[in-house]
Amino acid sequence: MRTTIEIKPEHRASLLALAARRGQKGFSQLVTEALEAYLKAQQGRGGARKRALMLKGALRPKEAESLRASTAEIRRSWR
Repeated sequence: MRTTIEIKPEHRASLLALAARRGQKGFSQLVTEALEAYLKAQQGRGGARKRALMLKGALRPKEAESLRASTAEIRRSWR
């Protein structure tokens, strides 16, 4: 399917250069590969989020408090 997208001139130049190194005339294949990788990564993120939400309440109160204290201590050292 053909479509029109807006990209920065420097992105177009980089895509054309990469396509040329791969022996391709245009950069359609590169865009297809990038879209497939992005969509696959997004799909995986949903699964990770769902698994994390399923853990809600999995810590005992004492474990949760210990984790909060450790996290607070680590954050204080960032400043």
